[in-house]
Amino acid sequence: MIGLSRLSMNQATVSQLNLTQTIQLCLEQEIPSVGLWRHRVAELGISESAAAVRRSGLHVSSLCRGGFFTHAEPDARRAALADNLAAVQEAAALQADTLVLVSGGLVAGTRDLGLARRMITDAIAALVPRARELSVRLGIEALHPMFCADRCVLTRLADALDLALLFPADTVGVVIDTYNVWWDSQVAADIARARGRIAGYQLSDWVVPLPRDMLLGRGHLGDGSIDFRLFSQQVLAAGFDGFIEVEIMNQDIWDAPASQTAATVKARFAELLG
Repeated sequence: MIGLSRLSMNQATVSQLNLTQTIQLCLEQEIPSVGLWRHRVAELGISESAAAVRRSGLHVSSLCRGGFFTHAEPDARRAALADNLAAVQEAAALQADTLVLVSGGLVAGTRDLGLARRMITDAIAALVPRARELSVRLGIEALHPMFCADRCVLTRLADALDLALLFPADTVGVVIDTYNVWWDSQVAADIARARGRIAGYQLSDWVVPLPRDMLLGRGHLGDGSIDFRLFSQQVLAAGFDGFIEVEIMNQDIWDAPASQTAATVKARFAELLG
């Protein structure tokens, strides 16, 4: 169904590597695309990072991340907006398909989900003009409900999509991450509704039992509970034709040799999606 020509290695999967090492790994393993993280780009600097990517010939499927808009203090909100505007510019320099937005949890000192969601809407609206100017697409990602309080109050694909629909499709879309939305009984309908709005597609498996740090509960494809073939059929049927990222956060995988991880990523991708 999907060939390895559409595989992208998200940098989080081999987080022990810096940007130069990640690029070299992708070239050695013949992985055509990479998803980058801003802290690794910052280590090398945006100009040299962009130049290194161009020299390699790799495609950049995403830059992670912008967001975290829900600050209580005005100064912190202004700083977050400035940082997100910088992220938009970085995504443009890297020619990334999308800038991933992890929008933020509850406003400190409140339990008001509505307030947090309104703040996120206002913040994205403030980013849209610059994103349009630089031809950067913002990808709103919904996170699993376990992250609602501290990372993202958008907990279903429907939440992210309803927000994206307020803005032009070529500037604001959604990022579908299997780890975060596989559990939702309405996700198939929302994937279909997202036609023309899918800015990114990320894969990792839900393994049980989860570790104490649930952020690191992602596993290699096939090691957990997610039906990747069915899920991917739905995403492709909704018109997504971009690179598909494998994004795994798991300490055991980080401790393994990166070449072994990349080989497993390729083998599982071919087995479960090919």
